[in-house]
Amino acid sequence: MTPVIAPPSPTPYLPQRGERYRLVVPNAPTAPRIVRDFVATVLWAAGHAPLVDDARLCASEIVSNAYCHTDSPQVRVEVTVNRRQVTVYVTDDEPGHLPVPPPPRTPGADEGGRGLFLVDALAARWGTTAYGARSPHSKTVWFTLSAASAAHLSI
Repeated sequence: MTPVIAPPSPTPYLPQRGERYRLVVPNAPTAPRIVRDFVATVLWAAGHAPLVDDARLCASEIVSNAYCHTDSPQVRVEVTVNRRQVTVYVTDDEPGHLPVPPPPRTPGADEGGRGLFLVDALAARWGTTAYGARSPHSKTVWFTLSAASAAHLSI
């Protein structure tokens, strides 16, 4: 039986308390790698080594989605870290359709469309926010990784 995941709960975009690091990259094929490296560096420096691999993978998937599915000229990334958790926000200038996980695929189906399943499986929480009320101008896809859940997973 293939697990079915629901779209993220309507948790509002709330910046977390902690140290904030920002990066702006062109929405280009190199963006996912640059963002992966940026996120990894921030987490290593902040003492969140157990979260590095999951954060790199989730950030890469979200930035790849922005590259593949938007015409936004740039992608803005913010990483907020504190002792308990890390939240990564990825913002682009194309709010059109907010991402939701695709329907489950049958074994042997193509490899595309699995990124949000990975984010859903790895993140403590994730969600999307469109900005601009009646005339949206941008969107943010964010995820939070918890230091407590990473410690539990490494036992």
